[in-house]
Amino acid sequence: MRYDSSTKEMFTITLLTIISISCVFAQPINSEPFADLHPDVGLSVIELIQKYKYPIERHRNIETDDGYLLEMHRIPYGLKSGPAENKPVVFVMHGLLSSSADWVNMGPEKSLGFLLADLGYDVWMGNARGTTYSRNHISLDPDKYKSDFWDFSWNEIGEYDLPAMIDYVLSYTKQEKLFYIGHSQGTTSFYVMCSEKPAYNNKIRVMISLAPVAYMDHMENPLFRFVAAFDGPLEFLTQLIGIAEFLPDIEFLGSIGKVFCKDGAIFQEVCAGVIFLIGGFDSEQLNRTMIPVIMTNTPAGAATKQLLHYAQDINSGEFRKYDYGLIQNLIKYGSVSPPSYNLNKITAPVAMIYSKNDWLAATVDVERLAIELPNMVYKYLIPFEKFNHLDFLWAVDIIPLVYNYVFDLLKQY
Repeated sequence: MRYDSSTKEMFTITLLTIISISCVFAQPINSEPFADLHPDVGLSVIELIQKYKYPIERHRNIETDDGYLLEMHRIPYGLKSGPAENKPVVFVMHGLLSSSADWVNMGPEKSLGFLLADLGYDVWMGNARGTTYSRNHISLDPDKYKSDFWDFSWNEIGEYDLPAMIDYVLSYTKQEKLFYIGHSQGTTSFYVMCSEKPAYNNKIRVMISLAPVAYMDHMENPLFRFVAAFDGPLEFLTQLIGIAEFLPDIEFLGSIGKVFCKDGAIFQEVCAGVIFLIGGFDSEQLNRTMIPVIMTNTPAGAATKQLLHYAQDINSGEFRKYDYGLIQNLIKYGSVSPPSYNLNKITAPVAMIYSKNDWLAATVDVERLAIELPNMVYKYLIPFEKFNHLDFLWAVDIIPLVYNYVFDLLKQY
């Protein structure tokens, strides 16, 4: 990590945000805290899809090679397309602290899962290990103190979870290839999969990266910068006291969203500010009415090691495997430093859509990645200057700014 004058400013912003959140928690709850809520608040992924009368299938206990049991959600067809045989399959993969809810949260008019189904695609939504719908293992307990269940980063999601889910989908649908759309960590894990297990390149028609994350040397997110500044001590501390899960899916946070982030709440702008602190400031594209809906299913849980792995890449300026320290690296990798992922092995067609105001996927880092990928077929920088990392999921103008380009790409392949 490069330390400069902006570091102090980032830490200050982070501290002020924590203070603001604390003030939110301290406010008295009025007599009608849940009045005037959006009707989708409190609905799970399954309930959201059912509410809008789309068909929904829940595919559970998909076992990875290392024993994790995953769950996927499928919308086999849309209300505007109807059932049919051999529909093209689209697999969509969420980012860090998210789940399949990312693709249905905003309702049928704005959510990618519904829109793809209505366009005639067979939509499968993955859930990575450790998230709300994939907190199971053949032997490990995710709720046990210092559980080995949480000993994973996005490397394992790419090396084990994605192959297990993709193989399951292709076997179930009897197809040879599928479309892959990933956001943020959903892109990172894809790059891991196709570099570590190159055979999976042949199972992808085209991979569409929304806000791609691999190199992170220039990212501006203050939370990740803070973690990167102290990643060594933080890793030791988490191992010592057993903080293995980061921001689990708990009902309390959903209740906070209902009370303090709804329309008319005096602290709604604090809620919006926290979102901007994560992805970048873009007030124009955030529908504040939907914040309590988003908080119903987000955060969805993650391993602390996932954040630490990103922090290591920020510090190293490379896209490489988890750094266990000199001795453990020698044992695990045969080298004192963790090896970089071999991007030359990613031969599947890759398309990238990225933005200038993304605090997690800086344009210079995305463009470095694009140069190194051997089969880049499309690269699009969104012209809206303020478009941020989370706008790829929730923006008011998401269809004209992003999804129309996604639909065109799918048609081409």
